[in-house]
Amino acid sequence: MNTTVPAPQGLPMDRDAGPFDPPSAVTRLRRTRPVSPLTFPDGHEGWLVTGYEAVRQMMADTRFSSRQDIGVIHVPFEMTGMPAPTEPSPQFPGLFISMDPPDHTRLRRKLTGAFTVKRMKSLEEQIIAVTERQLDHLASLRPPVDLVEEFALPVPSLVICELLGVPYADRETFQRNSAQFLVKDQTLEEKMGAIGAITGYLGQLVTAKRAEPGDDILSDLARDEDLSIEELVGIGFLLLLAGHETTANMLALGTFALLEHPGQLAELRADPELMPGAVEELMRYLSIADIFYRYATEDLELGGETIPEGSTVVVSLLAANRDPERFENPDDLDIHRKARGHVSFGHGVHQCLGQQLARIEMRAGFDGLLRRFPTLELAIPAAEVRVKSDMNIYGVHELPVTWAAE
Repeated sequence: MNTTVPAPQGLPMDRDAGPFDPPSAVTRLRRTRPVSPLTFPDGHEGWLVTGYEAVRQMMADTRFSSRQDIGVIHVPFEMTGMPAPTEPSPQFPGLFISMDPPDHTRLRRKLTGAFTVKRMKSLEEQIIAVTERQLDHLASLRPPVDLVEEFALPVPSLVICELLGVPYADRETFQRNSAQFLVKDQTLEEKMGAIGAITGYLGQLVTAKRAEPGDDILSDLARDEDLSIEELVGIGFLLLLAGHETTANMLALGTFALLEHPGQLAELRADPELMPGAVEELMRYLSIADIFYRYATEDLELGGETIPEGSTVVVSLLAANRDPERFENPDDLDIHRKARGHVSFGHGVHQCLGQQLARIEMRAGFDGLLRRFPTLELAIPAAEVRVKSDMNIYGVHELPVTWAAE
């Protein structure tokens, strides 16, 4: 513990160390005070957790609550369009990511059967087929093309639509509104408009599935009379958003990272058996879902610090995954690293439900892309690639790529 380190004024967010690295101020904090006071823009005295062990400990302790309806969750960065929260938010039915046990346990248990490793493995052939069809489409285009629009976004969108029973023809609506929902600095009207559009759409969909269930996860859930329509909408919202936004950003940002590490890329191309380990390492190295929040329900001790009851605690998974106390030379991308144990899928009761699905999609996506496009390269200088510093899930807005015509 180092009490001489001044508390940052707001969460450091400038990716000044490079597009793949944590802000340098966050790295310095992890080195000097991995559980650090943080002064929020609204004056709240909260905490920032950056050390690997402290992050795991905190995320495993449900006294650090995920609920937003029991205390005020303060926001650690400026949001000019949104009023600062002054009271708890109402609980969104079905949104189990913002619940604690036993409510979280009840909903999560209803989904675990849908996301078993066995079921995901059985989907692998379908996912590979979806990926290969999208690669055929990509190969039919004249470069340069935007890899996000033509590959990284369509693949997980197609997969999650098939899995949930959402018509792919409706993708533009949910893609546009989920992207709007993830914008950091927006007006309350914009955010509520995006939420209203998605939940209104899902409300109609799950009502139809309750009347006439099909062969998909939302239909399976709709058959369960214990779940209300509102809960089905909340669950659908979370699965749809998490199911395509995270993997889409990983496929695009991961490709960018590999293109910027040509030695690693060449090794991976030469030996596809390295792909499962490379996916884990890319997950660790990039940690696209970085910032999460908890609320201290009582005075708690963490990393030698006392966190007072009522504090908003901000956790950085990217900083934790770059902790030299856990990973040797953590700022190097090393596809040979044994990166299992990273916290990119979270930790504790909220560990990502769809992590096996994400792994399968990434293995298929990166493998197909490297195999089918051996001369793939950026079509613009790396410094001109627009990163998503303005979004709550990190990635790139576009990734212009090119390749040699055959």
